[in-house]
Order: sequence, then C-alpha cells, then structure tokens
Amino acid sequence: MKNNLFDRLKPKESKFFPLLRDMAEVIVTASDLIIDCVQVTNHDDAVTIYKKIKEQEHKGDRIQNEIFEELNDTFITPFDREDINSISSIRDNLTELIKRCSKSIRLYSPKTMPESAKLLASLVRESGQNILEGVEGLASLKKKSDEIRNCCNKLKEIESKADDIYEHFIIDLFENEKDAVEVIKLKDILHELERATDAAEMVGKIMRTIIIKYT
Repeated sequence: MKNNLFDRLKPKESKFFPLLRDMAEVIVTASDLIIDCVQVTNHDDAVTIYKKIKEQEHKGDRIQNEIFEELNDTFITPFDREDINSISSIRDNLTELIKRCSKSIRLYSPKTMPESAKLLASLVRESGQNILEGVEGLASLKKKSDEIRNCCNKLKEIESKADDIYEHFIIDLFENEKDAVEVIKLKDILHELERATDAAEMVGKIMRTIIIKYT
C-alpha cells in the first residue's frame, strides 16, 4: 500500500538514483543537439533540432515531477531532500537555457555563426557528460567520492573556459560586427550557452556539498 508507514520509512535509493541519472542523460542528449544546432545552415534544420530539444525538456519535466512525488512520499531519502530537489531544479534551468539558445537560432536565423558558438556548445556537452558521470557516482558515494569530486572540478574549469570564450567573443563582436541587428542576435544566442555552463557548475557545487555531508 502506497501510504503504508513502513513503506514510507524505507529508503528509496533504488528509485532516486535512476531518476537522477535519467535527468542527466536528458542534459547530455540536449547538449548533443545544441552542437548540431549551432552548425545548421538553413532554417528548417534549426526548427527540427529545436523541436527535438523541446522534447527532451518535456522528458526532463516528467522525470522532475516524478522526483517531486517521490520526495513528498518518502521519509528517508539517500541525501537531503533539499539537495535532490536542487539538482533536479538546476537541471531544469540548464535544459531550459539550451532550449532558449536553439529557439533563438530558430527565430533569428543569424547570417553566420561564430566559432565561439561551436566552442561554447562543445563545453555545454562536456558539462553534461561530467554531470552524468558525477550523478552515476552518487549511487556509490563512499567508493567514488574522488571521481565525483573530479567531475565537480571539471565543471568549474569548463565554466571558467566558457567565461573566457564569451568575453573574447563579445570584444570581437563589438569591434568587428557592423550590423547592429546581428550583434543583438549573436550576443543573445551565445549568452544562453555561457549561462548553461554556469548552471552546470551549480550542479557540481551541490554534488560537492553532498560529498562533504556524507563522506
């Protein structure tokens, strides 16, 4: 029975860890798609990729809702429920930023996409992979704390690289792009990618907090 006190008191590791992994896989899939999106050469392809990313966002929302339901129905969780909730919420923000970037590409159809966009998209993909590896390690936290910590360090390094790339892109954009409309388009698109690496680093900070609490 769902509301049986004994059932509610049982730990739910077997439920939470696969859900968190599924959420991380959504990020990886969406980040694979955004790499394709920044390299499109026609509007129809941009529309197709945007729709695929939106599907991943909806999939992530369903997983997040399931996590919320489990948190509400479980007394004993593998980690603080606030940490579990934070990871799932930031995942939502990260996927939303990826979707907003693809939406901007679909709407704006910029004349050319700078190399910086490809570099940032690749960093978003690298962030997603490190989140996935870190989350997978949470199921064996004491054994894999070093591996998880390494993923957290990489997420911080990636965010720092993304900041540098975005800063140099902005400098070059304002110095060399004469079309004011294109300036607005490109600045908006790349800003979403840079923000996605910020969100990914936040996931790393939460995982680092979990390591401190439970090892």
